[in-house]
Amino acid sequence: MSGRWFDDLAVGTLVHHVNRRTVTETDNVLFSTMTMNPAPLHLDAEYAAETEFKRPLMNSMFTVALVVGISVPELTLGTIVAQLGLSEAQFPAPVYAGDTIRVETEVVSARPSRTRPGAGLVVFEHRAFNQNDTVVCRVRRTGLMHRAPSARPQERIDA
Repeated sequence: MSGRWFDDLAVGTLVHHVNRRTVTETDNVLFSTMTMNPAPLHLDAEYAAETEFKRPLMNSMFTVALVVGISVPELTLGTIVAQLGLSEAQFPAPVYAGDTIRVETEVVSARPSRTRPGAGLVVFEHRAFNQNDTVVCRVRRTGLMHRAPSARPQERIDA
């Protein structure tokens, strides 16, 4: 377990994730075809060359999945009950094969669960940057997080 408990995720917490990833053409082709997305902007270099981008773009769904994945070891690995949603996904700049992606995450909201005393809801804002420090993705993710074992309400056992 390397993730953080709900109790360790105060609003304003900022994590600069250690892992980075250089994305490849193979990543793009595999992800696009596995998810049944035949868009030529991802798969057809000739087509992409005629667009304003001049080369294939990484699939934006791959980008957001990578961004969330990079955050997992330092935030939610072993400490999340469930991911409840993604919102406000933005892709302000394109990602191309060969770009190296780094991620930072800020806790923008946190509150105890109203129905699960051993958990709390946390909204993370993940921000991804390429090797030129250009923001390429911004997304908010809501997680239902376990409370630390020492902070969980004790069950009462009547003998």
